[in-house]
Amino acid sequence: MTIKRSGSSNEQLRDNLSDALKKLKITTTDSTADSLEGCLDCLLQALAQNKFMRNPCVDAGLIPPLVQLLNCKDQEVLLQTGRALGNICYDSHEGRNAVDHAGGAHIVVDHIRSLCSKTDPASEKLLTVFCGMLMNYSNENDTLQSQLINMGVIPTLVKLLGIHCQNAALTEMCLVAFGNLAELESSKEQFAYTNIAEELVKLFKKQIEHDKKEMIFEVLAPLAENDVIKLQLVEAGLVECLLEIVQKTVDSDKEDDIAELKTASDLMVLLLLGDESMQKLFEGGKGSVFQRVLSWIPSNSHQLQLAGALAIANFARNDGNCIHMVDNGIVQKLMDLLDRHVEDGNVTVQHAALSALRNLAIPVVNKAKMLSAGVAEAVLKFLRSEMPPVQFKLLGTLRMLIDAQAEAAEQLGKNVKLVERLVEWCEAKDHAGVMGESNRLLSALIRHSKSKDVIRTIVQSGGIKHLVTMATSEHVIMQNEALVALALIAALELVTAEKDLENAQLVQILHRLLSDDRSAPEIKYNSMVLICALIGSEPLQKEVQSMAFLEVVSKLRSHENKTVAQQASLTEQRLAVES
Repeated sequence: MTIKRSGSSNEQLRDNLSDALKKLKITTTDSTADSLEGCLDCLLQALAQNKFMRNPCVDAGLIPPLVQLLNCKDQEVLLQTGRALGNICYDSHEGRNAVDHAGGAHIVVDHIRSLCSKTDPASEKLLTVFCGMLMNYSNENDTLQSQLINMGVIPTLVKLLGIHCQNAALTEMCLVAFGNLAELESSKEQFAYTNIAEELVKLFKKQIEHDKKEMIFEVLAPLAENDVIKLQLVEAGLVECLLEIVQKTVDSDKEDDIAELKTASDLMVLLLLGDESMQKLFEGGKGSVFQRVLSWIPSNSHQLQLAGALAIANFARNDGNCIHMVDNGIVQKLMDLLDRHVEDGNVTVQHAALSALRNLAIPVVNKAKMLSAGVAEAVLKFLRSEMPPVQFKLLGTLRMLIDAQAEAAEQLGKNVKLVERLVEWCEAKDHAGVMGESNRLLSALIRHSKSKDVIRTIVQSGGIKHLVTMATSEHVIMQNEALVALALIAALELVTAEKDLENAQLVQILHRLLSDDRSAPEIKYNSMVLICALIGSEPLQKEVQSMAFLEVVSKLRSHENKTVAQQASLTEQRLAVES
């Protein structure tokens, strides 16, 4: 269909719309067809009654004349046009594209800027319609949302919210628009340069109805992923609001209250993911917020137990905080919580509590204290768990605990049930994290204990092949840990492990690591140390001699790393003597 576009007067636009309505078989009376308002009213009614009219409106070429009407001075025409365009954009890809190509979004954003400070009812009505139109225009469309962000709509909408916070309809439209835009990473940077945190917290404090609070929560959650905004929200007093909600809803069995408790406590944990916001709330371990969060751990609510444990895990992100918390009894609280979830326990709570214990075990000074408190024994109760997230954290916690703790490493390394479970998990190919952590713990038990008994336990449980495989990992740190553990095995219990090392083709793997120019210097160094230890075994020595190691090692004497070059000279001498 051809739409006349030769002029820009209201009469020509009215004729264009009237002509299009006839072609679309939308019935008009003579009186409605004689006015823009009448044509628009007919169009709105048609769109409201039949959603299938949206794309035909686009096909009929209605969008350009409608967008032209946005330049009209008549407020009623603007209102009707905004509604029509909003309806056309609703859930219609074609409608949105047509409005985009006609420049409709730019004009609407300009209108919102010019009307933003006006508080008369007519202006607020227009603002509500225009915000709704932008909401429909950009909903679930990253490209159009990015376009609005690049137009600078965010500061305008934040200003709008501050000025019109008493207008429920307009506020709601702003919140929905924020919810759409806040999912994009680029939007968070713009939001961070506004006073959005202050405005949202101020608005939140006024809300009584659950639905209104939920709407604000839906904006806060994506915004709180940004560390700058996290701190702004903390400084604006959001935490106090969240703690108040928790206090009011914790004992309620109403569905809305349970949902609100979860949302508030989850958001609290999210705020603690920012280093600055977390440290501000920790306040040297004496902060009221930190103390309130501690009280969640012994709660009877699984949601609060979970949030409390996750909060502790987040507070435990630097050594100072970890040391303070361990010295002030947090470990016993976490172990008590774990005890409540051993038999058919809540998996998310188990995972969170283990995460907290793992983080607390990182500082060197905490390890012996936590071992003395019985953390290893508490963690081992979850060896039977079939849940990979729990397995992963269990392994990480034990690995942190035994770091440089020879006695604990030996005690755990002689625990046949633990070692057998580790060997089983080393084959958990569907769960790379569990498989990797199992290998690392197996290696750590040997490296930190340097115990023959531990090595014998691991050999008898079938762990050697996994350590050899670990030496081929794509992660240098894991390769290195495996090679050091294998070198200790070769130095302390070579006869016991000889057959397993041979079956796992360790010598061939070492030859490959030494020949590969991409191998890190420490990998080459530890591979040569291991070769020197392996030639103490007759069958392994024969393998070494059969693979021309001398040639590979002699090339490494000129390696740019002096330590590697020196070890190459020593290894060459040793190989020459043995040959």
